[in-house]
Amino acid sequence: MGDYEEETAFLGQNGPFFIIVFLLLNAIYISTGFHSFYIVFAGASPSHSCQVLDGNLSEEWIKASIPVEEMNGKLEQSKCWRYHLDTIKHFATEGYNYGDINLTEVSKERCADGWNYSTDIYHSTIVSEWDLVCEREWQVPFASSTLYMGYLVGSLVSGQLSDRFGRKKVLFLSLASESLVIFAQSFSQSWLVFCTLYFFVGAFQISLYITAFVLGTEVLSKSLRVLFTTLGAFLHYCIGYMLLPWIAFAIRDWRTLLRVLSGLTLAYIPLWWFIPESPRWLISQGRIAEAEAILKDAAKKNKVTAPEIIFKITEQYSICDLSLYICYISNYFGLPRMAINIGYFGLSLNTSNLLGNPFLNCFLSAVTEVPAYIIATLLLKNCPRRPLLSAFLSIGGGFLLLIQLIPDSLHTLALSLEMAGKFGFTMSFTVVYIYTAEIYPTVLRNLGIGMCSSAARIGSITAPYVIFLGTFSKYLPYILMGSLTIGSSLANIFLPETFGKVLPETVEQMQKCKGYGFPKIFLTSGYQFANN
Repeated sequence: MGDYEEETAFLGQNGPFFIIVFLLLNAIYISTGFHSFYIVFAGASPSHSCQVLDGNLSEEWIKASIPVEEMNGKLEQSKCWRYHLDTIKHFATEGYNYGDINLTEVSKERCADGWNYSTDIYHSTIVSEWDLVCEREWQVPFASSTLYMGYLVGSLVSGQLSDRFGRKKVLFLSLASESLVIFAQSFSQSWLVFCTLYFFVGAFQISLYITAFVLGTEVLSKSLRVLFTTLGAFLHYCIGYMLLPWIAFAIRDWRTLLRVLSGLTLAYIPLWWFIPESPRWLISQGRIAEAEAILKDAAKKNKVTAPEIIFKITEQYSICDLSLYICYISNYFGLPRMAINIGYFGLSLNTSNLLGNPFLNCFLSAVTEVPAYIIATLLLKNCPRRPLLSAFLSIGGGFLLLIQLIPDSLHTLALSLEMAGKFGFTMSFTVVYIYTAEIYPTVLRNLGIGMCSSAARIGSITAPYVIFLGTFSKYLPYILMGSLTIGSSLANIFLPETFGKVLPETVEQMQKCKGYGFPKIFLTSGYQFANN
């Protein structure tokens, strides 16, 4: 096959066909913003203290039975301990006033009767329903990690399925499956069932995200492709992310929240009849007639005349021993993507732990991404990818490292630095996705993006535990995320530069782009396409 861009140039750049596909794919990305962070609210930990089930104790003695501990420089009631209840009952029975007793000398015990949870902010979460506090507190970050474990598996499997069965089928199968699994998750009767279903939510969500991204990259015109892969997809994802806290604010019960989000996703299923399959993928499968039919229909919508025969050369290709080549590229994409995921998802999941209103904090975290997407889009139109990615990684990591220097009294400044770090990670996310799509050829694009995403999922899975380290030292997560991000920026010099180059269709075209230290073995014929 010749150059796809040249052979489809008759369609123009901004006709109705491209605009409709652009808008519909962007609309699908709103759903990914809904589903990425609902664990922030479903898994939030309300204020809580030990429950004291004894009708003979006065309110004063019940309150006095909970020890006061210093937490983050403040005195608060203990969340996990109470004074030994038999001793408290003995004092009350003997007629002592709780003010006359030095309770600090009384032995303590765990919350044997469960906990009292505040309903001021959340009416119900998985934490309050299944008592995921104190010695079971680790189960909350683990629940978050199961989503990213699903991302890991979904990134690998969806790429292979999409390259084999088509972008469109995998996209809508993932969309419907994700909606059904979230609905089933809302009926979970245990933490284990919740986590198991959350794993499949992650697998279907990342499959949806990657496949829609690849479909847009391959179907849209050159001018709209850059807009879609930067401002379009990410901004609409951010719209869903910004709407999520307000939906959660209106629905304070985690089960109802999940059912509403599931229902909103089903609304996208009718788009099946308006979004076409990727002509590039059809051509790579030798299905030239189907590809031409889609492009001729596009020509009618764009009110232009299509040539009788669009693709004059119809050779088919197969892959010969490409594993080392793909692993080389994926390896050098893996480190920065892992660092980006740790920082991005870590900071996003941390919003419920920040001081202030958790719904507002989540909204502000999402709003921070909007200017990042706009700036990244403008820079990507005129700047090479490699230095941009290094610069954004350094910005994100640098701001996080500064947080440890801010005194506790300047909370607003520390929050601003955290949001500035999120700004850098968001711009890095934008660059790395389009960078990946531009490197891999059509026949391997979904698989290649999937492999890189799989490496990134190690960072996603780790992110909840990095944030959990804040219970030991509030600065430790920022130091780890900042150091890893700045270090990973050095790996970019080994990646090929794709700025100003045509989107590759074959591995031969892909191999023309080389990075520093690029192994010569990958430029030999043993790692190129072979004619059937």
